[in-house]
Amino acid sequence: MSEAGGGGGGRGCGCRVPQRAPWSLVAATASLCLVLATSVCTARAAPMSREEKQKLGNQVLEMFDHAYGNYMEHAYPADELMPLTCRGRVRGQEPSRGDVDDALGKFSLTLIDSLDTLVVLNKTKEFEDAVRKVLRDVNLDNDVVVSVFETNIRVLGGLLGGHSLAIMLKEKGEYMQWYNDELLQMAKQLGYKLLPAFNTTSGLPYPRINLKFGIRKPEARTGTETDTCTACAGTLILEFAALSRFTGATIFEEYARKALDFLWEKRQRSSNLVGVTINIHTGDWVRKDSGVGAGIDSYYEYLLKAYVLLGDDSFLERFNTHYDAIMRYISQPPLLLDVHIHKPMLNARTWMDSLLAFFPGLQVLKGDIRPAIETHEMLYQVIKKHNFLPEAFTTDFRVHWAQHPLRPEFAESTYFLYKATGDPYYLEVGKTLIENLNKYARVPCGFAAMKDVRTGSHEDRMDSFFLAEMFKYLYLLFADKEDIIFDIEDYIFTTEAHLLPLWLSTTNRSISKKNTTSEYTELDDSNFDWTCPNTQILFPNDPLYAQSIREPLKNVVDKSCPRGIIRVEESFRSGAKPPLRARDFMATNPEHLEILKKMGAASSIDAEDGLRFMQEMIELSSQQQKEQQLPPRAVQIISHPFFGRVVLTAGPAQFGLDLSKHKETRGFVASSKPYNGCSELTNPEAVMGKIALIQRGQCMFAEKARNIQNAGAIGGIVIDDNEGSSSDTAPLFQMAGDGKDTDDIKIPMLFLFSKEGSIILDAIREHEEVEVLLSDKARDRDPEMETEDQPSSEKDSQNQSTEQILSLPQTVDLVDQETPENPLDSHSESSSPADIEEAAGFAPSEQLSSSTESLETTSLDGECTDLDNQLQEQSETEEDSNPNVSWGKKVQPIDSILADWNEDIEAFEMMEKDEL
Repeated sequence: MSEAGGGGGGRGCGCRVPQRAPWSLVAATASLCLVLATSVCTARAAPMSREEKQKLGNQVLEMFDHAYGNYMEHAYPADELMPLTCRGRVRGQEPSRGDVDDALGKFSLTLIDSLDTLVVLNKTKEFEDAVRKVLRDVNLDNDVVVSVFETNIRVLGGLLGGHSLAIMLKEKGEYMQWYNDELLQMAKQLGYKLLPAFNTTSGLPYPRINLKFGIRKPEARTGTETDTCTACAGTLILEFAALSRFTGATIFEEYARKALDFLWEKRQRSSNLVGVTINIHTGDWVRKDSGVGAGIDSYYEYLLKAYVLLGDDSFLERFNTHYDAIMRYISQPPLLLDVHIHKPMLNARTWMDSLLAFFPGLQVLKGDIRPAIETHEMLYQVIKKHNFLPEAFTTDFRVHWAQHPLRPEFAESTYFLYKATGDPYYLEVGKTLIENLNKYARVPCGFAAMKDVRTGSHEDRMDSFFLAEMFKYLYLLFADKEDIIFDIEDYIFTTEAHLLPLWLSTTNRSISKKNTTSEYTELDDSNFDWTCPNTQILFPNDPLYAQSIREPLKNVVDKSCPRGIIRVEESFRSGAKPPLRARDFMATNPEHLEILKKMGAASSIDAEDGLRFMQEMIELSSQQQKEQQLPPRAVQIISHPFFGRVVLTAGPAQFGLDLSKHKETRGFVASSKPYNGCSELTNPEAVMGKIALIQRGQCMFAEKARNIQNAGAIGGIVIDDNEGSSSDTAPLFQMAGDGKDTDDIKIPMLFLFSKEGSIILDAIREHEEVEVLLSDKARDRDPEMETEDQPSSEKDSQNQSTEQILSLPQTVDLVDQETPENPLDSHSESSSPADIEEAAGFAPSEQLSSSTESLETTSLDGECTDLDNQLQEQSETEEDSNPNVSWGKKVQPIDSILADWNEDIEAFEMMEKDEL
């Protein structure tokens, strides 16, 4: 996955083999271990019926056809499909999305990324047609700046995966008989275009390159960057080595190995961890936090898979060294929390990003099944709460960043855990993923990314990795061996789930195999303890082994002790009080103030608690400022022929009926006259008992609300007067009052941008009677009404259409026209996964009013109960406070403390530099 989303491994659970065994033995032993593990576990658990597995597999095929077919019909030859507006996304023709657009190179990205998926799904005729289109239409010489990382894993990997399966089909004698390595020649051309990026003193590549002009030339418009992410530089070896092995041109593998060697040398020697970003010229770590998620993940993945594909022991030794550090410092089962590379006992943040969902799959390849099961189960509980994995969520499982771009990492780990355990539980997990995709993400022109998992709103986006990975893993999850036209065990998956043949390990092996690892680390035999677990150890006399690991985690999300279960449990048993956490702190509590004074003065543990507390308080301060904003609302069109399938994310108002506390408002819409709603309406009979449509401008929002309310309207929708404004490019409006008492306004008021508002206006022109639902979030559509209206052919596919939702990226508080009020500040955050800690999601109402709901705990023999009561009292105190009082006024007594803490953190950072 992009920004280092994990790929899992083609070998299921790894196998214990001699350290210097020939690769043929490695591959054979690995396959045998996977067969044994699967057969043993399958015999011990009641499997899903063959019929149901086939039904689900066919459903995956239909879903792929829906996504791929709409891309080919509405978007090709564009890079990606925009599923809400049913058109292609072309670089430069749509508003820039920042770094996300660096994956687009005007090279029909989705088609190339989908090539080997077509073969896995047994669509060989479509594959042959797709290859012909790639050879005929795709141009790799465009004047466009692209990400080296994304172009490598998606385009180069896609071409190599397509070539791998093309030659396989040709050998079978039915398809691709005309094929003569054309995809490989394109891959070689692209490889040479990427090589100038490696022209650095360190050997680490520049993060971006111009496909036509390369690096540094004036016309290239790139080559001035100094930093890159660890995954960006460390996720090249599989594709580049495969290209060298396929073509005999060793330069590609040499460059990729040099980059990996440099990253290994720059690891923090005492912790054996690597940071998130590194200076490509000096090798200095720019961001010194370390985890297994965004920015690092596929670096670890490619070390292990390079060993599997290339048979080079040094890659396994490096991976085992890193893995030991990960399990020692980052793994806090079932959590995986980022730490500082120089102070690995200190957590660097209090939240996790969704890209770490690949890690259980990688642990399966490693053979460390127990923590894989634990982390996967925790992630599944988050999914059951929110339908999808939010891009980031806190350690107490609240949404930190609400977006979900249909990432496949969790499906990938689900597939590998099923392969390793044979436990039908994972088939049920896969079934849930299919149902959620159809129910919440499916739209008439494909599948749309979720803009906010809490509201169910959509983003006009369907990334190429969705077709490259999601459908591949879901289909393989339910497929039997005879359902696939080739042996999947003969291939390994790249991080983008492209297939590379294992026989490459013995082809064109001209690369020097100097073992650079042993210069730094003496390989401990214990590193191999879990390389190939004996199935009797993995499932010791217990047919419900995996279930026994999952069971304690069943309620970890809904009923969790948020201060860290392990730390709290240990503290209570030792008789000590648990460490003070920022979210529990009360400035009026003398005991809390006393604890603050002691932090850093008594012991190293107190110092650790103090630093963590400072960081948490600064982050909490930022979060709570954002939580003063109201959450978005939904306008759902429920009349014929929409039946709730179209949902528009709307801006809320600070006045009128609060839809989060009252029942939704349902009614037909009618335009007001005058349309601006700034005077007494001349058509009160038209809006009586209906939801009035008003245009923004010429007067205050509150004045518009009063005028339509006086005319008998039951609600109002204000449509932006800035023609062409869209949620894709503009922040969400939060309508403020007029500086007067607005308690007289009793109806709900919502705001839509011009693009979203035009959907309702177009519906009125076409269907006259349009009924909508104003609510705090999308409601399930009416299946009975939809079924009555559908032709019989559509009834057979109950999930053909779900909510089409247009969404808004952020919330800011604005007043119509120039007003004397002081609206809330706008928080314009980056949405790049690599900078995920700076991204802001919507703040839901339940986060504003109470933290107790998300902080309900499962009592550890009663140990968390008193802490809960304390939190509840704090929450009730905050709820009783005046909601109009700003955060700054609430925390004014500790502002000076925060300033001091910032100075302390700067001093701490200087201390780190001194230690280096």
